Amino acid sequence: MKVLLVFAHPEPRSLNGALRDVAVAELRGLGHEVQVSDLYAQGWKPAVDRADFPGLASGERLLPSVASKAAFDAGELTQDVRDEIDKLLWADAVILQFPLWWFTMPAILKGWVERVFACGFAYGVGEHSDKRWGDRYGEGRLAGKRAMLIVTTGGWEQHYGPRGINGPIDDLLFPIHHGILFYPGCEVLPPYVLYQAGRLDSAGFEAEAERLRARMRTLAETPPIPYRRQNGGDYLIPAMELRPELGDPNGTGFAVHLSDAAGSRV
Repeated sequence: MKVLLVFAHPEPRSLNGALRDVAVAELRGLGHEVQVSDLYAQGWKPAVDRADFPGLASGERLLPSVASKAAFDAGELTQDVRDEIDKLLWADAVILQFPLWWFTMPAILKGWVERVFACGFAYGVGEHSDKRWGDRYGEGRLAGKRAMLIVTTGGWEQHYGPRGINGPIDDLLFPIHHGILFYPGCEVLPPYVLYQAGRLDSAGFEAEAERLRARMRTLAETPPIPYRRQNGGDYLIPAMELRPELGDPNGTGFAVHLSDAAGSRV
C-alpha cells in the first residue's frame, strides 16, 4: 500500500513524534510506501486568504469556495496545496495524526484540510438533482482510499466514555471521521486513541507502541466504520434526512448515520 501520514505536532521529540516514528517504521517494515507531511516542519500556512488564489483579480471580492473551484479547475492552486493533493491522489491510505486540543484537531491541521480539500476536488463535485446530491458521503475523489486517525489526549479513557464528562470519543471525532474523511469518499477506520498521554511511562509507551504496530499491520484489513452512504437509498433527497423507517424511530444524533450492520449502535 501507499500511505500518507499527515502529522500535526510542533515538537518532533514529543510522544506524538515517537508514535509517528513507530507507525512509519512498522509500515515500511511491512513493505508499504510511506510519505509524511509534517505540517509544522514544513511551515504549513493554515489560513485561507487571497494569497491562495493567484488568479483572483485585485479588486474582486473573495468568495473562498468560488475562488477555490476556479483555481482548481484552472490548475492555479498554489504549489504547496497542489503538492498535498498529489500526495492524496497517490495514497491508498491516509493517516491524520494529532493531539486532541480543545476537543478537535490543531489549527494547523484544520488549515491543511481547508486549503487542500479544494472545491472541485474534495467537495462540490457530482450531479445535484432530486436523485443525487453530489458525490459525497461514501463517494467522491477519495473513494476507495482508507483513512484513519492517530490521536493522543490528556484525559482518562473514562472521561471520553459513553457517560464521560468530555463526551464520547466517537462523537467528538465524528466531524473528522464523517465530515472530513467520509465526505469525499474515504473508508474510515476506527481510530487509534491514546489516553492520559502526559502520564505515560516507558513501560506504558512500549505497550502503546505495540498496540499501534498492530493497527498498522491490519491497516488493509480492518473493517471501516459502517457509515451510511448518502446516495445508497437510506436518505431522502434533497432533504438529506434519514428515512423514517430506518434505525431507531426515536433515534437522533450521530449514531443514526451508522448502518444496520452496527447493530445496537443504530
